[in-house]
Amino acid sequence: MGYSSRYHAASLAAVFLALAVGILIGVGFGSDIVNGTADDLEESLASDLDDARAQVDDLEAQLAEERDFAAALTPAVVENRLRGREIAIVALGGLDDTLTDGIRGALDPAGAKLQEIAVVREPPSREPLERRRRESRAEALERASRQAGRALVTGGPRFDDLRAALFSRYSGEPGDIDGVVVVRDRPGGLGGTEGQDTDTVEDGLIDGIQSALPDRRLTAVGAEATGTDPSSIAWFTDRDMASVDNVDQLAGKVALVYVLGGADGQYGVKDTADALLPDLLAPSGLSFGAEKNP
Repeated sequence: MGYSSRYHAASLAAVFLALAVGILIGVGFGSDIVNGTADDLEESLASDLDDARAQVDDLEAQLAEERDFAAALTPAVVENRLRGREIAIVALGGLDDTLTDGIRGALDPAGAKLQEIAVVREPPSREPLERRRRESRAEALERASRQAGRALVTGGPRFDDLRAALFSRYSGEPGDIDGVVVVRDRPGGLGGTEGQDTDTVEDGLIDGIQSALPDRRLTAVGAEATGTDPSSIAWFTDRDMASVDNVDQLAGKVALVYVLGGADGQYGVKDTADALLPDLLAPSGLSFGAEKNP
């Protein structure tokens, strides 16, 4: 019994000792394996990151080259396309300086002149309008808006009165306008009478402008920037207007010149666009750049 007890005790001690040694050896090897794996993973990730950075640098270099090429090509594409033409900007509600600069940047290389800028007051003033016999305020507002839209393009003796009633800001000279760029920044939250009056003014002005542009090569064009939210492209389309949704970009400036020159459709980068650019070659026999008669 004594021998048996000592034997079992010794055997048990040997088992525990072997287990302890195995644990220590395993921990040592495991630590080496884990550390080695971590080092390999870190080295691999660092290599992948370097490769990705190199690819980004290459792509940025290619993009810069393409931008330089486009910038160099653009003057030749738009040069004198609108030579001698006088263009107006009509802003429904408000006009951002960045948008004005984008439109100017399209017109100048094309040989056109920004002749007129009119910002429409929205909602319209509640000041009494001159009314005809048995004419409601809504009817008077519609008539005045149509007259103002036409007067922006053709001029007229009553323009000063219409300007005071409907525009919050105006610069330039009315009349002899060949094309109109319409931008829209309608204030939010207009409802009831204010909303109805604003609808009346917007639709009346567009109708008046379109009726005053008999030369369909140059017409009213809707325009906005890529960041305009909400977009008004659908609104322009509903009123049979061509449009450009990215006049803050080089491609948008080119598209605006060609649309003012007679190209039809919706152009830009948004889902509402038909294409990025119109066809850049004029149909045979049609000269967009014909100089305006003195």
